[in-house]
Amino acid sequence: MRPAALIAMLTAILAPCLCAAPAPESVAILYNLAVPESRQLAAAYREARGIPAENLIPLEMPVTRDISRADYEKHIAAPLREEFERRRWWKRSKGRDGVTVPNLNRIRVLVIMRGVPLRVTATPKPAPPPPKPGETPAPTNPLLGRDDASVDSELAMFGVEGVPAEGPLDNKYYKSDKPFAETAFPFLVLTARIDAASADTCRRMIKDAVETEKTGLMGMACVDIANKFPQGDQWLEAIVAENLRAGIPTITDRFNDTLPKNYPIPPLAIYHGWYDWNASGPFLNPDYRFRPGAVATHIHSFSAEQLSDPNKNWSAALLEKGAAVTVGNVFEPYLHLTHDLSILHQRLLAGFSWVEACWMAMPAVSWQGVALGDPLYQPFAPVSGKPDAADSDFRALREAITRWGANPDERFLKLSQAAERTRSGVFHEAAGLELRELKRDAEAVDRFRKAKALYQNDADKLRQDFHIIAIDRAASRKDLAIRGLRDAQTRYSGIPAMDAVKGWLDILDPPPPPPADPNKKNAVPAKP
Repeated sequence: MRPAALIAMLTAILAPCLCAAPAPESVAILYNLAVPESRQLAAAYREARGIPAENLIPLEMPVTRDISRADYEKHIAAPLREEFERRRWWKRSKGRDGVTVPNLNRIRVLVIMRGVPLRVTATPKPAPPPPKPGETPAPTNPLLGRDDASVDSELAMFGVEGVPAEGPLDNKYYKSDKPFAETAFPFLVLTARIDAASADTCRRMIKDAVETEKTGLMGMACVDIANKFPQGDQWLEAIVAENLRAGIPTITDRFNDTLPKNYPIPPLAIYHGWYDWNASGPFLNPDYRFRPGAVATHIHSFSAEQLSDPNKNWSAALLEKGAAVTVGNVFEPYLHLTHDLSILHQRLLAGFSWVEACWMAMPAVSWQGVALGDPLYQPFAPVSGKPDAADSDFRALREAITRWGANPDERFLKLSQAAERTRSGVFHEAAGLELRELKRDAEAVDRFRKAKALYQNDADKLRQDFHIIAIDRAASRKDLAIRGLRDAQTRYSGIPAMDAVKGWLDILDPPPPPPADPNKKNAVPAKP
């Protein structure tokens, strides 16, 4: 039996700010009449969130992923403006510059359902004339002349008419720290898409978001930094620091290679990483699943290039592995014009809804980004139901921050005592991960060994070995790291995570090249 004082600690939770999600009556749902599943999903989402039936918007659209700009205007933007006019949802006026802008708008969020086209393709343009002999071509701005975009990003300002379609527009809500209902941006509609490789996955995304809000999103995080470009690395480092302050145990990988195939991560609540073209590492394990309600993203220029094949790109893959929400890009956005994951993560931890956090993190409109998942989802808002007993260890870690955040040594002692009383490896592993961030490697190794002794599952035990091997690898103790991997090869067998052991061994101790074939003579090219 757990002591009463420990039970009280386990059932407590950090109290984020009381940020109300956008009101249901301010949410409209767009679906494709030509796709029965689109209508069915729209009805399911409307019911799940109590959105008025009159806020459903059926439009007849092409049944295709890609749509030309002319067809986007004809089949989506123009009919949608007509619906807003007919329903008297907004008031618009034309300025002296000829630009029509909404100055009053009752709809603040537009939910785009599976079946609505995803990408506006580039309008063909004539090739520029070649440079004259001896002439040095002038440097070009890669953003100029581009009118490709995500449908979702275009619809965020579909009420504004008379501006060029080429290039991105500034997002006025970027970096805001206010609920969208408190802003004076009637020209902007926050968009999010409920879309994935199957309608069943979409239904699960909706269900997981609603159910997770009752207990709060609990679990471990993983951040795979990979050192690709300073700006993106800084975003991910900021997420690690935020999690440290919030009491969310975080596996942080800072090696240039991304996590190896089938790395033994637990069912994660949070994942952020970069930079592979397709889902890789732990997510190649066919049995891997995130925790229900998980937030998962991976920075890549074409992460949401398509959503129908979960074996390609990242957005569809992460959702198929059980994530409830993710973000992505449909064409090359350039890093500075994609979602700033550090802002997105911080706003979620503060209690904002998914759609608000995504648009607070996005600098551009009429560009390449998409937010996928229930826009009203608040994974870190105050819970509306009874906490789940299965999450008690993670609740305790967050409560420990509120009690002993200023005194980590006292907190580590309390967690160690709790680990022994409850026989939980989670407390020791969490302490080890934090100690590693504090550069207290020897103490971290001790915690990982204690966690390994308490865990029952081989994958969990192997993960503790990986933590220790990573410390040796980061400290350039290559021989110790290789020895640890070789030991793991003999200790564990028959689990998918052995691929991860081989992956690191191939990096640290690559196999020799195959011997030359003695029967094959070296060919000497003949002289011309």
